[in-house]
Order: sequence, then C-alpha cells, then structure tokens
Amino acid sequence: MLKKATFFGTLVGLGFLLGAISGAIAAEPEMGTMNGNPPPQVNQFQRIEQHPGHRIAVTLGGLGLIGLELWWFLGSKPKSRQATAAGGIQEVTVTVDGGYEPSQIVVRAGQPVRLNFDRKDPSSCLEAVRFPDFRIAQDLPLNQVTPIEFTPEKPGSYEFTCGMNMFRGMIEVR
Repeated sequence: MLKKATFFGTLVGLGFLLGAISGAIAAEPEMGTMNGNPPPQVNQFQRIEQHPGHRIAVTLGGLGLIGLELWWFLGSKPKSRQATAAGGIQEVTVTVDGGYEPSQIVVRAGQPVRLNFDRKDPSSCLEAVRFPDFRIAQDLPLNQVTPIEFTPEKPGSYEFTCGMNMFRGMIEVR
C-alpha cells in the first residue's frame, strides 16, 4: 500500500519539476541572439512562444495539485471507530503506519479502555505514543502489538501524539 506522505511528496516534487522545466524552456535564447547580434530593443512586452505540450502539462499539473489540496483540506476526514466492549473493557486496535489508523476513537466514560497499538512504521517519530491528559508515555516496539490501558472518568476529547508531537489522534469520551 502506498503511504500518503510518499504519494503527496511525489506529487509535489512532480509539480516543482514541471515548473522548473517550463521556466528553463521559456528562458532559452532564440536562435537569432546566439550569433552575437544583440536582440532588438522593444519597449513593450513580447510574447514568449512555448510548445503547446508544455503548456498543457504545466496546466494539468497545476490543476491536479489544486484539486489535491482542496481534497486534502475539505474532503478528507479522519477515520473514526467506536470501541467494542468485551469483558468489561473497551478495546480498539490502532495501526501505526504513517500515522494512526483510526485516528479518532470513541469510548464511554467510566469504563476501562485498552488501545492495542500495532506499529508497522520504522520511523523514529512513531517509536512512542503519549497521552498527556492521562500521564501515559509508552514506547512502541516495531512489528509488535503494545496494549495501553486507562480509564477515562470525564466526557471530553483527549489527544494522543507521537513522540515528536507530529502525528496526532483523538479519543472522544462520551
């Protein structure tokens, strides 16, 4: 499965590459100026002719990046999951791979919660998870499931983050 960060990084890199190529092509000197004769002085703007394929590629790349940005900020929603109660403990498995999946967890107040963190991502940022409101900090070994248990007493929203505070998740207590 292609990671989100890799996909978006590749897309942004492609956008920069297309912009650099179109700028380099536009800056190429005309054949008449290469023989030592200076170009004629004109006091107005001149149209720079570009190959239609380059125009189309840059336009499509720009539209694609605009569409991706709109989807990212307006269309994508974090995945939420209700904890399942078994034996008096609310339980959810959270996959740690380029972030937390699910990133929003709904639990009931006053009942014990067990979050099973299954870390698949080797990046150092995701080596630990922190729950500041519950005073929990736990290391997450790679390719192992690490259970974290706590009991939320009050309804509200409680954040959990990676060790570097870059990736975030939310526990909604009802």
